[in-house]
Amino acid sequence: MNATTDALKETRDEFVAQWGAMGSQWGINRTMAQIHALLMTVPEPLDTDAVMEELEISRGNAHTNLKELVAWGLVRIVVRKGERRDFFEAEKDVWKIFTTVARERKRREIDPALGVLRKCAEASAGIDTPEGRAFHEQMKQLEEFVAFASTMADRVAGMKHGFALQMAAKVFGG
Repeated sequence: MNATTDALKETRDEFVAQWGAMGSQWGINRTMAQIHALLMTVPEPLDTDAVMEELEISRGNAHTNLKELVAWGLVRIVVRKGERRDFFEAEKDVWKIFTTVARERKRREIDPALGVLRKCAEASAGIDTPEGRAFHEQMKQLEEFVAFASTMADRVAGMKHGFALQMAAKVFGG
């Protein structure tokens, strides 16, 4: 390797490590985020063996996390003529990545939480004590807020990238 190649590998490794650390903040495990980061930053699709070698992970770990990334819609399987192995490439469009992660987090986290809030609000509606009424009111307020945030997230995720940036600039004065 030459100095340029070494510098690129070192910089990519730093990004992959940091993206992996951030992964838990957006609902995925470290290895899944590291695989995503690696696939986002390589010019050509990689097979499972290349992912394993680059990240120094087991075949089972690589396979499980690649399968989950495909299920999320962040990674696609690429079939190459004459190859028996599957290759994987990540979505590289940042807006599509954002909207995919937002959609999946909503489906996995927000929607179930909203269901619990609705259930608790309904179950506490008839409790006619000061504590019961206070609990019911708190559940209703939380339900309304989470439903509003969910609707706003859906609307933003459904916007085109440029339009979303224009709207954000108007709302936040950017």
